[in-house]
Amino acid sequence: MGRVTSTVRWAYLGPEGTFTEQAACELASTLPEPPELVSAAGVSAALAALRSGEVEAACVPLESSVEGAVPLTQDELIHGAPLMIVAEAYVPVTFDLLVRAGTSLDDVRTVGAHPHGLAQIRGWLADRLPAAQTVVHASNAAAAAAVAAGELDAAAAAPVAADTYGLIAAARDIGDVRDAVTRFVLLRRPGPPPAPTGNDRTSMMLSVDNEPGALLAVLSEFATRGVNLTRLESRPTRNGLGDYVFLVDAEGHIADPALADVAAALTRRGALPRLLGSYARRSGAAAPAARYATDSAYAAAARTVAQWQNGAWS
Repeated sequence: MGRVTSTVRWAYLGPEGTFTEQAACELASTLPEPPELVSAAGVSAALAALRSGEVEAACVPLESSVEGAVPLTQDELIHGAPLMIVAEAYVPVTFDLLVRAGTSLDDVRTVGAHPHGLAQIRGWLADRLPAAQTVVHASNAAAAAAVAAGELDAAAAAPVAADTYGLIAAARDIGDVRDAVTRFVLLRRPGPPPAPTGNDRTSMMLSVDNEPGALLAVLSEFATRGVNLTRLESRPTRNGLGDYVFLVDAEGHIADPALADVAAALTRRGALPRLLGSYARRSGAAAPAARYATDSAYAAAARTVAQWQNGAWS
């Protein structure tokens, strides 16, 4: 991945011991001078600190391979003051059931975690602790902190949270899906995007008219230019029932001719109210560009059109 510009302080979804902290540490390790990591009480708190200028960047979860998108992060990107994604990280997610020393499974009456964490251990809970009450927390580590404080019996959290909060694992690797992964993004205030690396991703928010074929017409702008979409999700605009915007990830960088052409076409349509960022991919590789969508094909076409404009028709 391309290097991220050095910063002084980054916020992350805390408290200490979250998967988000792991992601922030991974991203910070790419810098010659790693930033100070500042724990925030929630996604909104981390992004509020970024928007206010208290921190230079913020790391938050965007999507899970098991539960899909993190709605709060999506809504912050859609409705809050503009922010841009500058990097991403993929963190394998493994859950342990953390308890205070001396607590057995038979003693567990309440289990806390982030909503996505609870969803990823649903089957294990039904099988092993069917009578336990689940308690939603802002993060899995926050649930671990509540266990340490005596407010909960157990928390589903990252194994590292055991050392952070002085807990032990009553059960290990309790996730229902093996090889689960969560994608995290590093956000900054708007500015020039990171330089293209040749294996990049661009995130956008799209808005379409509520009429037949409107979404198809917008998506066709990508297809006809050979730009591959890797994610398409809808979120409500909050303006009325049935009124949605769409969040998309596309292969490529806004500096690439094909993707720049898509962005220009969407802008002419009034369908691109917000560009969310162009940044290096951390997992996988882009599919080879279609013959007509390569940089050289765009350059050759531009030369031909320029010749026509100058009267060279042969």
